[in-house]
Amino acid sequence: MATVTETKPATQAPAKFQEFLDEHLERELLRFTTAGSVDDGKSTLIGRLLHDTKAVYEDQLASIKKSKVNRAAGPIDFSLLTDGLRAEREQGITIDVAYRYFSTSKRKFIIADTPGHEQYTRNMATGASTADLAIVLIDGSKGLLPQSRRHTYIAALLGIPHVVAAINKMDLVNYDEAAYKRISADFIELAEKLGVKNAQIIPLSALEGDNVVAPSAKMPWYKGPTLLEYLETAPLTHRQASTEPLRFPVQLVVRPDANFRGFAGQAASGVLRVGDAVLALPSHRSTHIESIVTYDGSLQEAEAGQPVTVTLRDEIDLSRGEMLVAPNDPPKVSRNFSAKVVWLHADPLQPGRTYLAKHTSRLVRVRATAIHYRVDMHTLEQLPAAQLEMNDIASVNFVANQPIFFDSYATNRTLGSMILIDAVTHATVGAVMLDRDLGTPSVEVVVAPTSQVHPLILARSAKTARSIVQILQSRNVPHVLLDDPYIPACSLACATRVAQLEGLAAVYSGEAPTKELVQQIEQFLPQARWIQVPDGPLDEAVFIQRLDQVLHWEGSEEKL
Repeated sequence: MATVTETKPATQAPAKFQEFLDEHLERELLRFTTAGSVDDGKSTLIGRLLHDTKAVYEDQLASIKKSKVNRAAGPIDFSLLTDGLRAEREQGITIDVAYRYFSTSKRKFIIADTPGHEQYTRNMATGASTADLAIVLIDGSKGLLPQSRRHTYIAALLGIPHVVAAINKMDLVNYDEAAYKRISADFIELAEKLGVKNAQIIPLSALEGDNVVAPSAKMPWYKGPTLLEYLETAPLTHRQASTEPLRFPVQLVVRPDANFRGFAGQAASGVLRVGDAVLALPSHRSTHIESIVTYDGSLQEAEAGQPVTVTLRDEIDLSRGEMLVAPNDPPKVSRNFSAKVVWLHADPLQPGRTYLAKHTSRLVRVRATAIHYRVDMHTLEQLPAAQLEMNDIASVNFVANQPIFFDSYATNRTLGSMILIDAVTHATVGAVMLDRDLGTPSVEVVVAPTSQVHPLILARSAKTARSIVQILQSRNVPHVLLDDPYIPACSLACATRVAQLEGLAAVYSGEAPTKELVQQIEQFLPQARWIQVPDGPLDEAVFIQRLDQVLHWEGSEEKL
């Protein structure tokens, strides 16, 4: 007699798997970054966190156990879980931002492990730009260092809502409560000065695992949460972009045929709805949304961050870099604005120097007109500054060649952020957090020495050229010295034109230009804007008088 085996419905297993996926997708996502000074243990902490939450594959763990790099760290060098570059492993430092993902039963996490070295501060600012929480590591045996203060300041500037001071390497101070209290008091004072609203201080040892995932029996005097407990419970206050006024920067004009003209992009804030009125900037023309098109079909509305193509009811002139906004609550439209700047390059920021600025999908030229102050990282004092060196944080005024459409960074991260790019090397040199509109640029700004006129200065010798360069530096006149042997007199017209386009005065110490060369240069720079220095020692007083005439559009003489 045949036996009948009871089988479960085939749909039961897939249903449970779908439930698991749905539950996983519905978990909150916390993005956090690590920051701090060199060798404070950021990568080791992240490696320990991944290891103790079972987020490391066995083969990856076995590979790290076999590694001969930094065996002094113990049986496992946890930093190797994030430091993947060969140079990082050889030097035992973090160079680039390493992103890692893990999850627990309560939350999902994306970690940005950022470098501590000063020369890689730009990488830290990049990793922290999208974070909901920042962990600032502090070496318990060294205390609060300038780079830790700088990273905490950047976290505050970026508006990160939660900052955790993780006092690491407590094992090196024998888990001393007094050391914890001393550093804790310093950090609380710093957080209050910076206006950090939610600060948590946790003593731990990343190497030994104390207070990282499990509570430490070696620090019975600490009654607060472990690091993982805080990460799982810190309240997330995400910006409700859908409730904010519409900001839709145009990334691309889509014109596949004569019957369709759409504007592709994604809203930085607000909601796009079919039939809603919108205002086009910079033309200030009003129209309505005709349709919202996606690859999967048309929509009636689209939220912030959703890539779409919008068609408009009226034919208006709109191109990349321009914007559709809410007519009743438009952004600031200005060429003259102030901002907080984190300077990221070895070449200093100098007032009068021209840079490219990338703001949403718009690229404009901007010039720093004044430095209000530079922040001293030791005392947080606001100090006067003639220029900004690498890693300086300052308040700076700018003027742009075209209006930009922005909100303050405090109210809208996307419209309030901008990067500065060197116009010659195309290196990213500054991270900018826009602050306020300064109104119409004054007459003084328009005719200031570095705003409009960039003269050609013909020196008779290399020594005279060097003296002229010193004068230009002292008067904050952006310049370039054309003394390279590969720039012969016949190339002077091209070199001078490049200097003009980049907003630089050109100082040339080669042979005198020929009549034909003079005619070439005069096509874009009349001789009234030249300064031809006579033979003999430089008369600085006469030269400065002539320089002022040229810079202020007053002189018409061709010689000193």
